[in-house]
Amino acid sequence: MPSALAIFAHPDDIEFVAAGTLLQLRRRGWETHYLNVSTGNCGSVEFSAAKTRRVRLAEAKSAAKILGAHFHPPMADDLEITYDVKLLRRLAAVVREVKASIVLTHSPQDYMEDHMNTCRLAVTAAFAHCIPNFVSSPKRAAYFHDVTVYHAMPHSLLDPLRRFVAPGQFVNTTAVQATKLKALAAHKSQQGWLDVSQGMNSYLRSMDEMSRVVGRLSKKFRHAEGWRRHLHYGFAGRDVDPLGDAQGKDHLVNGAYELALARGA
Repeated sequence: MPSALAIFAHPDDIEFVAAGTLLQLRRRGWETHYLNVSTGNCGSVEFSAAKTRRVRLAEAKSAAKILGAHFHPPMADDLEITYDVKLLRRLAAVVREVKASIVLTHSPQDYMEDHMNTCRLAVTAAFAHCIPNFVSSPKRAAYFHDVTVYHAMPHSLLDPLRRFVAPGQFVNTTAVQATKLKALAAHKSQQGWLDVSQGMNSYLRSMDEMSRVVGRLSKKFRHAEGWRRHLHYGFAGRDVDPLGDAQGKDHLVNGAYELALARGA
C-alpha cells in the first residue's frame, strides 16, 4: 500500500490546507500519516503552556482519527521549530519508517517562520530517504523508491511580501469537505485563539472560504486544495506525479504549470 505523509507545523495546519487531499488519497487506497512538528503550546490566551500542550495533543489525535490517518507525535514547541540536525534526524526517521511516496508540507513562502522552517525540514528529510550514511533518530533504514514533495498554499494565498502564490495543481475536495470541516472542528481550543490573535472570526468559515477560493481558481471544482510540486532532482523521476496519478479526474494541473514542465523545469 503506498504511503502519504503530511508534515506541518501546528495542530490544525493540516486541516486548513491538506486534510482534503489526505482524505481523497485514503479513499483511493493510500495509507495516510499525520504529523504536526509543534505541540501548539502557545496557541491559547486562556490556558498555561503545559495545559495547552495537553489539550492540543488530544485535539490533534481526534482530528487524525476523523481523517483516518496514522498519528505521529510532535517534536518541538511553537516558535522553536528551527532548521537543525536534531529535528531533521527525527523527521527523517518518520519518513523512512512510513516509506512515504508522497510528502505534503507547507509552502516555502508563508507568513511565519514555523511554517517555513517545517517546510525546509520536511524537504530535507524526504531528500535523505535514500541516503544510508545520514543516520536518523531513531535509526531507520534508508529506502530507494521515489518520493515526491508537494507544497500547500500559504495562508491567504500570499507570500510574506503580500505577493499572490498560484497553485500549480488542484485536488477536488468537494466530496470530502464535510469530513474536513469535522476534523478542523476537533481543534475546539482554537476558535477563541484565532479570533483574538488573527481576527479570523470563525475558523471553520475561514477554512471553508479558502477552499472555495482555491476551487474558483481551478475553474473546475467547488472546493479544492492547491499544491505545488517540488523540483524532482534527488527525489524522483522528472515526470513522477503520484498525487496526480492517484486523483485522476479529481485532479487538475493548470496550464502555466504544464508550460513550465514543457520548458524543462
